[in-house]
Amino acid sequence: MGKLFTTESAATYLGVTPARVRQLILEERLSSEKYGRDHLIAEDALQQYQKNGRQKVGRPRKKDLRVR
Repeated sequence: MGKLFTTESAATYLGVTPARVRQLILEERLSSEKYGRDHLIAEDALQQYQKNGRQKVGRPRKKDLRVR
C-alpha cells in the first residue's frame, strides 16, 4: 500500500487549495476514505488524478475531439 495523504497534504501535493480537494472528493473525482473529521487519500489516487488531467470522468479528452 502506498503513502496516505490528508486533505491539506494532498492539496500541497496537487498544488491546489484544501477546499478544492474536498470539492474533488464530493464530485467523486478523487477517491478517499473518511477518517475522523478528515479524509485520507492514497498516493495512487493523486497520481491517477494528475495523469488523467483535471477533467470529469466520462468526458472526452480535447485531443479526441479533433476532426481529421
